Amino acid sequence: MKRRLTYSLMLVIMSVNMKAQDTLSARGLKSAISGDIVPMDTLRVISQSAFAVGERLVFDVGYSFITAGEAVFAIPKIDTVNGRECYQVLFTVNSTPSFSWIYKVEDRYETMLDTKGLFPWRFTQRIREGKYSRDFNAEFDHVKLVARTSEGEHPIPPYVHDIVSAFYYARALDFSQSRPGDKIYLQNFYKDSTYQLAIKFLGHQQVNVGAGTFNCIIVEPLIKEGGLFKSEGRVLIWMTNDELKIPVKVSTKVVVGSIDAELREYYGLAGPLRARVK
Repeated sequence: MKRRLTYSLMLVIMSVNMKAQDTLSARGLKSAISGDIVPMDTLRVISQSAFAVGERLVFDVGYSFITAGEAVFAIPKIDTVNGRECYQVLFTVNSTPSFSWIYKVEDRYETMLDTKGLFPWRFTQRIREGKYSRDFNAEFDHVKLVARTSEGEHPIPPYVHDIVSAFYYARALDFSQSRPGDKIYLQNFYKDSTYQLAIKFLGHQQVNVGAGTFNCIIVEPLIKEGGLFKSEGRVLIWMTNDELKIPVKVSTKVVVGSIDAELREYYGLAGPLRARVK
C-alpha cells in the first residue's frame, strides 16, 4: 500500500481550492522573480463561515476491509505570524496498532493559515511511514512572492497554497451553481515547485458513514503524472452540501484493493451541519 494511506486523505486537502484569479500566471512568476513587493495592507480578504477555532474532524482510514489508520483535521488555536492572525491547522495520520506491524504511519502536517485572506504563511511536514521519513518546512512570503524552504528559495505566484491550507480555502467556496462536468483549476506549492490540478464537479449524492448520513457534493481530482501525486486510479471525494463543506468520504483505487477514508466524529463546528440527514 506504501504511502497511499496518507495520500487518500491528502487528496481531500488538495481537492478543490482556487478560483480562476488564483491560477498560475506568468505575471505572478515575473513579480516573484523580479522582487516586486505586494503591500501588506492590500492582501486579499475573504469572508468565510465554514470553520472556526476548536473544530476537529476524525476519520477512519480503511484499506480494503481493514481499518488501517486514523486521520484528524484540527484547528486548536489562533496565533500570530508576521504580525497577522493565523489559524493553526493540524493534520495527522496514524496507523492503528494492529496495522502498524504491517506498515507503520505517524505523519504530522501543520499550516499557519491567514484568518483574513485564507492563505498560508508557514507550513511544516513530518512524515514517518515504514522505513521512509521526511521533514520539510516552508515560509511563504506573500509580500515578496517567495517561498523559503528547508531545501531552498523559490518564486511563488500570489496566494499559493500548501497541501493543508488548500483544503480550508476550498471550504470557503460556493458550489451551489456548479454543474456536473464543471472544472476548477488550482495551484499548490510543494518541495520546490508549484503544481496545477484540475478538479471536476460530478454532482450530488447522499452518503452514510460512521458520523451519520449526509447530503454531499462529489468532486474528482484529475491528477496528472508527476508532481506530488501520480495517477494510479480514480479518486472520488464527498463533501457536505452546506456552508461547512466537511469532507465525509474519500475513495481511491490502488493496485491491490482500495483505500477509503470516512468521517467518524466531529466537534467544534462553526455552525449547524445542515447537510446531515440523520
